[in-house]
Amino acid sequence: MKLLHDIFSKKKESKSTSIPKEKIIADYREKNCLVASELINLGLEIEFKELKVADYLVKDIAIERKTVSDFIVSMINRRLLNQLEELQQYENKLLIIEGIEEQELYSEDNSSGVNANSVRGFLLSILLKHKIPIIFTKDSEDTAKFISVLSKRKEKELPLNATKKTLNKKERLQFILEGFPGIGPKTARKLLEKFKTLKNIINASEEELREVIGKKSEVFKLSKIDF
Repeated sequence: MKLLHDIFSKKKESKSTSIPKEKIIADYREKNCLVASELINLGLEIEFKELKVADYLVKDIAIERKTVSDFIVSMINRRLLNQLEELQQYENKLLIIEGIEEQELYSEDNSSGVNANSVRGFLLSILLKHKIPIIFTKDSEDTAKFISVLSKRKEKELPLNATKKTLNKKERLQFILEGFPGIGPKTARKLLEKFKTLKNIINASEEELREVIGKKSEVFKLSKIDF
């Protein structure tokens, strides 16, 4: 009887230890963030890789994670726009904005230095133009719990061969122009349609610029770029 008991005990033990943990692919730059440690505490396995696009790959979903401060900075320097374009390689994608209980995303008194309606407009652009859902999380623990829930969905895993989007010459010029204060995509396109090159734009007189973009021409007044 003891022998039979031992056989069944071993089979049961073997079955319980063979259940694999849910695996999440994370960019290696996430290794030292609190989200990674929270995911491990939730019993998830994390594999760190150099991801060209997104911060986390969870089954069939690509996730870009931003803290509130990082979201504001990347909105201002327009880095996030390029990241959103790169996410389009994936059918399913999410933007997580983390820490809304720790820091205000925007405030009406403009204490953050960014106009509240500018932030609202950018969020609407992400949803309507880029078609990327946004999840707002309280903190790193809340972010990890969302990722944990997603990891339990039975979907196919994502390929790791996504690449950085390579901008063509016209897109690169527009990207540079959009780095000037107050110059958005529409204004940048107008300038390039009229002057063709950055050198021509910088060398144009204020009167010529004003004919194309009105008062926004003043942002180039003191610009000194060596071509």
